[in-house]
Amino acid sequence: MKIHESGVYLVHGTRIVAENDPALTNEIGPDVSKDAAKQGTIAYRILKDHNRSGNMEDLSIRFDKLTSHDITFVGIIQTARASGLTKFPMPYVLTNCHNSLCAVGGTINEDDHMFGLTCAKKYGGVYVPPHQAVIHQFAREMLAGGGKMILGSDSHTRYGALGTMAVGEGGPELVKQLLNKTYDIKMPGVVGVYLTGSLAPGVGPQDVAIALIGAVFEKGYVKNKVMEFVGPGVAGLSVDTRIGIDVMTTETTCLSSIWQTDEKVREFYGIHGREADYAALSPEDIAYYDGMIELDLSEIKPMIAMPFHPSNAYTIEELNQNLLDILDDCEKRAEVSFDGAAKIDLKSKVRNGKLYVDQGIIAGCAGGGFENICDAADILSGASIGSDEFTLSVYPASMPIYMELVKNGAAAKLMETGAVLKTAFCGPCFGAGDTPANNGFSIRHSTRNFPNREGSKIQNGQIASVALMDARSIAATAANKGILTAATDMDIHYTKPQYFFDQKIYQNRVFDSKGVADPDVEIQFGPNIKDWPAMRSLPDYLVLKVVSEIHDPVTTTDELIPSGETSSFRSNPLGLAEFTLSRKDPAYVGRAKEVQAAEKALEDGKDPESALSELADPLQTIRTKYPEAIGEKLGIGSTIFAVKPGDGSAREQAASCQKVLGGWANIANEYATKRYRSNLINWGMLPFLIEEGDLPFANGDYLFIPGIRKAVEEKSGTIEAFCVKGGGLKPFTLRLGDLTEDERTIILDGCLINYYRH
Repeated sequence: MKIHESGVYLVHGTRIVAENDPALTNEIGPDVSKDAAKQGTIAYRILKDHNRSGNMEDLSIRFDKLTSHDITFVGIIQTARASGLTKFPMPYVLTNCHNSLCAVGGTINEDDHMFGLTCAKKYGGVYVPPHQAVIHQFAREMLAGGGKMILGSDSHTRYGALGTMAVGEGGPELVKQLLNKTYDIKMPGVVGVYLTGSLAPGVGPQDVAIALIGAVFEKGYVKNKVMEFVGPGVAGLSVDTRIGIDVMTTETTCLSSIWQTDEKVREFYGIHGREADYAALSPEDIAYYDGMIELDLSEIKPMIAMPFHPSNAYTIEELNQNLLDILDDCEKRAEVSFDGAAKIDLKSKVRNGKLYVDQGIIAGCAGGGFENICDAADILSGASIGSDEFTLSVYPASMPIYMELVKNGAAAKLMETGAVLKTAFCGPCFGAGDTPANNGFSIRHSTRNFPNREGSKIQNGQIASVALMDARSIAATAANKGILTAATDMDIHYTKPQYFFDQKIYQNRVFDSKGVADPDVEIQFGPNIKDWPAMRSLPDYLVLKVVSEIHDPVTTTDELIPSGETSSFRSNPLGLAEFTLSRKDPAYVGRAKEVQAAEKALEDGKDPESALSELADPLQTIRTKYPEAIGEKLGIGSTIFAVKPGDGSAREQAASCQKVLGGWANIANEYATKRYRSNLINWGMLPFLIEEGDLPFANGDYLFIPGIRKAVEEKSGTIEAFCVKGGGLKPFTLRLGDLTEDERTIILDGCLINYYRH
C-alpha cells in the first residue's frame, strides 16, 4: 500500500501524477488548473448536484433520503415535532434493528417501535419492522441510487459502492433536513483509493478494510474527507465485496465514500428490481485528489484487528508469529483504558502455541452479506464447530438474504455444523447480544471492537474483548474448533451461488406510506418516551466546574454514553443521562447533578450557593473583578476535558446526555469526528479547543469564562478563560474553531430546538 503525502492528478483513470512531479504539465497539459481538475472527481459532481448555497466552498446540502433505526428515530422525531414538524419532506425510513429483541426494560423497546410505525403513518414515512433487515442492508436493497445522497443517524451510513454518497450524522442533522433546512459544511477534501490487482481466494472485504484502517486511522489521513474508490482493481471485486469494504470506511473517520460504478453495479440494481436507479459514475479524464492511496489487492492477506480498535491491525500470519508480544500489548492497552477496574488475560488463550478463541460471529451491515455467508458455508461444509466452549452465530443482514440462504442450502450447511442462524440484528456490533463470558475472546465480522462494545460491564468487574476478522477466516477458525486460522490456509472450492432477491417479504411486512401523510393518525407513546427538558440560552458569563478529566488518546462515544442495554432508554433523555460516562467515570453523573442543582437555584432566583455551598468562594473571587456576573447574566454548569473525544458512533446522546445534566461545554485538544462536534453544537454546547500540553486546570476545578456570549456573537478567534483557584483568577486561552452562522446562533439559543422555536 502506498500513501501519497501530497495531492495527485488521476489522468484517464489509469495514471497517477503527483502535483509536484516535474512532468505534470506534459501529462495534463498547460491549460488545466488544479481548481478545474478538482471538479473531475465523482464526489465533486454529486456534492454540486445537492448543494443549495451556490458556493462550492461552503456547502448547503439537501439529501435525497433519510434513514434511522430504533435507537435514534424517537429522539429525532421528538426534536422535529418540538420544532414544528408537520410532514416528512423526503423519504424517511425507520428501521428496527438495534432494540429489536425487546429483552430489556419491559415494554419500552416495542413502545418505541409502535411510536415509529404511527409516526411513519402520520408524517408519511417508511417503517421496517424488527428482524426484517438491518438499517444499511435495507438501504442498499431499497433506497440507494446512482448519484444520490442519503443521510442516516448511524455512523456506518455508507452506500458508496452503489454510487450513493451517504453520510452518518447525529440526529439533529436529520432534524434539519426534516424541517427543510440544509447540511452545512466546508467543501471536504477528496482522497482517491486506487485499486489494482485481485483478491486471493479466502481473502474477503473485511481483510481489505482492516488493512486500510490500519494504514490511515492514526495519521488522520482521510479524516472528514471523502474516500473515492477508483482504478482497474474495482472491476474484479463483486458488489458484495465492495459493499463490505465501503461500510468500514467509517472507521477511518472519513466523512463519506463513493466508488466508480460498472455493469456489476447495474446488475445489482437489476436483481433488486431497480435498474433505473443505476448511474454510470467515473472520474473525468483529469481529476485532482487531495491525497491518494494505492492498494494492490493481490497483496492483501487475512487480517485481524485486535482489541480495542479496528486500526489495531495485523495479518493473522503476523499475529501467530508474534503471539505473546501482541497479546501482551493488548493487555497493556486494556490497563490504560480500564484504569485497573478489571484485568483481561489474553495470554491465557494460548494453547500449545496457538490462539484459541471462545466465540465467532458473522453479523450486521459488515458481515451479514450474502457472499460472506455463502463462502463461510463452503468453508464449514461437512465440518463441526465442536462441543466445547467455542460458539458460532450467523446473522444474515436481511430476511431476503436469509430466505435465499435457505433456498440454496447454505443455511443447512451452517446449521449442521452446530452454528446458529439468527435474524437481522445489529446487537453484536454494540453489545446488545452474544456477550461472551468474563475474559472471553470473540472474533467478529462486524464493525467495531471498542472497549465494552461486546456488552461486558467494567463497573461490575466484567471484561471481554473482540477482534475483527473476515467471515472466511472466522469460518476457518470455526472449522478448526476455535483455533485461530486464516481462510487462505484451507483448500476450499467456493461455489459462488447466484443471488436472487425476493421482495415479497417487504411487500408483505414493510409499511410504506409512499410519501402520503395522514395527520389524523394518533402517535402511540409509551411511558418511557419523554420530551426534551427546557434548555436556556447562552448567558453572558459562564462558571463551569470540570467534572471529568480523560487522558486516553481517543475517547469513543461508547465511553461517553455506553451502548448495549442502555440503548433501551434512548427515548428518555433524563433516564438515559443516568448512564453518561458510567463505564469510564462512574462519579460523573453525581458531580454533574450537583452543579446542575446550583444552576436550577439560580434560574429560580435563589443564590446558587444555597444548592452547592462550595461555590461560595469561587463566586466571591469572580465577583471581585466581575461584579456584574449575577442573575440572568450568569450561567453555572459542568464541562469535561478529553484529549480527543467522539470517535465511533454518530449517536447524538453522547452530547445530549451531558447537556440534560447541565453540561455547557467540552474542552479537547481535538475532536475525533466532525459528527461528534456537530452533536455538541446542536445541543448548545461549546466545543472548546485547548492546545496540547500542561492543562491549566484539573478535575474538580472551577473555570470562569467572561463575555462568552459576546465572543460567540463577534466570532472571536480566541476566548479568554480563567481557572478560579487559590483566591485568584489564572488566565488561559480557549478556541472554538470554525462555526457557521447557523451554528453560532444554535449555540447562542441554547440548542437546536430553541433555534427553530425562535
